Amino acid sequence: MAVLSSARRVLPWACNGQALARVSGGALGTGRSGGGSLLQSRWRSSLPQLDPVDRSDEDSSGGDIDWDNLGFGLTPTDYMYVMRCPQADGGFARGELSRYGNVELSPSSGVLNYGQGLFEGLKAYRRADGAGYMLFRPEENARRMQAGAERMCMPAPSVEQFVHAVKQTVLANTRWVPPQGKGALYIRPLLIGSGAILGLAPAPEYTFMIYASPVGTYFKEGMSAIHLLVEEEFHRAMPGGTGGVKTITNYAPVLKAQMDAKSKGFADVLYLDSVHKRYVEEASSCNLFVLKGETVATPATAGTILPGITRRSIIELARDCGYQVEERLVSVDDLIGADEVFCTGTAVGVTPVSTVTYQGTRYEFRTGEDTLSRKLYNTLTSIQMGLAEDKKGWTVAID
Repeated sequence: MAVLSSARRVLPWACNGQALARVSGGALGTGRSGGGSLLQSRWRSSLPQLDPVDRSDEDSSGGDIDWDNLGFGLTPTDYMYVMRCPQADGGFARGELSRYGNVELSPSSGVLNYGQGLFEGLKAYRRADGAGYMLFRPEENARRMQAGAERMCMPAPSVEQFVHAVKQTVLANTRWVPPQGKGALYIRPLLIGSGAILGLAPAPEYTFMIYASPVGTYFKEGMSAIHLLVEEEFHRAMPGGTGGVKTITNYAPVLKAQMDAKSKGFADVLYLDSVHKRYVEEASSCNLFVLKGETVATPATAGTILPGITRRSIIELARDCGYQVEERLVSVDDLIGADEVFCTGTAVGVTPVSTVTYQGTRYEFRTGEDTLSRKLYNTLTSIQMGLAEDKKGWTVAID
């Protein structure tokens, strides 16, 4: 592939544009003498290099993947993208592709000690005409990462740098993009405090990286409606916290409630607000919508709820369908009295909810082909895959 064909590349782990060079004995040294602490030198010595091997003759089919039974699990692909910010206020330098593999960090890095990290999620789709690939609103992911970085005292890539990196990652892993209608290439950008720090403070260095994996449906139920449990003991976020940004520290705390719910046969849990404990916020990894009559309601993003990009898109598409859409507090009573309930997110798409269990009582909702969630799903995915005209300018083509 042309993107990988340059004979000389600057390593993504280079400091101030200086490439790390391979030296005798398999160790790595810097292209300059002196400067930098012993700690920094030891840390850099274990960081990965770009692999210059030309892999253009590889099988383009994606290996032995069963595209018809593709779930939401990690399938390592060929390349990842890496870009560094040597100083917290220096901005990100030019990034590069490297072979997918483990990344070594200082044990005192900011991300390992204080959770200073963010991630994003978006998908690339194979066009039906075979003329390339489609991204869905990647600039919105970039802006959301920038907002999260400000909250977490981190520098962030520009929108242009972010979108360019995503495109390069897709082009380097095209053989892993599922066939049309079989799934998508899930793209995971990460922004971490990779510099060494002991006291509680922002890390001195930051790394932005992207890896990818082919995925199918998120829930084990596939496209079928799911069953949710309202969680009353644990809370996902609190006012003044970080629930409204996609920091890595928001996710491990939900595992306990999620695992307990799954052990009882539920797909996921719905969290209530931590103050009144009567307003629904979101599930572990997706936003929530309820339909009553001709009105669609979704919990307002007021600092405790992640402003989902799929959520924003569905709000607009529902209004285009003639529905009144309200962003407001959604009580448990609103939830259990709804005609239809569905979840949205990059990973889950638009997933209908069959039942919600609250305080031991199971409440059922309308599902099937003649539902709003199905109509919105069909409209959204047709735009994402290039099957319908994108009148909103949401998609970005990769040729």
